[in-house]
Amino acid sequence: MVSVGVDIIAVARIARTLARHGDRFLHKVYTPAEAAYCRGRPAELAVRFAAKEAISKALGTGIAGISWTEMEILADRLGKPTVTLHGRALQRARILGLEEWAVSLSHSDTDAIAMIVATGK
Repeated sequence: MVSVGVDIIAVARIARTLARHGDRFLHKVYTPAEAAYCRGRPAELAVRFAAKEAISKALGTGIAGISWTEMEILADRLGKPTVTLHGRALQRARILGLEEWAVSLSHSDTDAIAMIVATGK
């Protein structure tokens, strides 16, 4: 089984949402570890937002039925992005037999893009 998701978002959209809703937005969309890593860097927040959208597409659910914070994108000790799923997102991945998650993130000053490839049984 292979499942793919991709998403692109304007960094300015995330910056505007953050300016308007502040910590409420951060707590709704990002785990504490993600928020701490990205604080003050809208492009990093945007690329993680895009990754969560891409994960939800790979799961075949869209955002409906799972929480933003059930999908976590952090970096390993070498800086490589990693995906960790929790709760209903993890349950959905198990139902689909998806076990391994590859993520590619990129951003400029204006746009952020994420591609997810999930594989399994």
